[in-house]
Amino acid sequence: MRLVILDRDGVINYDSNAFIKNPDEWKPIPGSLDAISRLTQSSYRVVVATNQSGIGRGLLDMAAFNAINEKMNKAVNQVGGRIDAVFFCPHTQLDQCNCRKPKSGLFKDIAERFCLDLKGTPTIGDSLRDLQAAASVGAIPLLVLTGKGKETQSAGNLPLNTQVYSDLAQAIDNLTGKT
Repeated sequence: MRLVILDRDGVINYDSNAFIKNPDEWKPIPGSLDAISRLTQSSYRVVVATNQSGIGRGLLDMAAFNAINEKMNKAVNQVGGRIDAVFFCPHTQLDQCNCRKPKSGLFKDIAERFCLDLKGTPTIGDSLRDLQAAASVGAIPLLVLTGKGKETQSAGNLPLNTQVYSDLAQAIDNLTGKT
């Protein structure tokens, strides 16, 4: 099985410093839905791994979070793609949980659910914590310059062998050999 792990906010959809709190605020980044479709058509399984501290902060509840993901899944399905699962951490940084990226808990859950070693699994994010979580399990960190990606690149200290792409579409084109 070929798997790709994607962060959500800033990679698939526009991010917001005020958090994405309802489906109306969820807006896909141009090209991201088609990129996920190309992954699906290239026989990749697509998993989203996302920190959602807005839940822990009381800014959105599980019904709103599920409605946002339902909108995302429908949009991806409409262009011929599929997201196989969404793994999320609802905690704030103060909770010191094991599932909040950069810790590896979400990734360990993904590995267990899909019965895979994540070594070599492409993982696409826009923040340092996305890349660090990927590197901690031997996955391949790919940084996109959408969302917080430009700031992440400028700050430096990227994990070894991090690949950098302008957006999800370019990363997927490289991964699927369309470049």
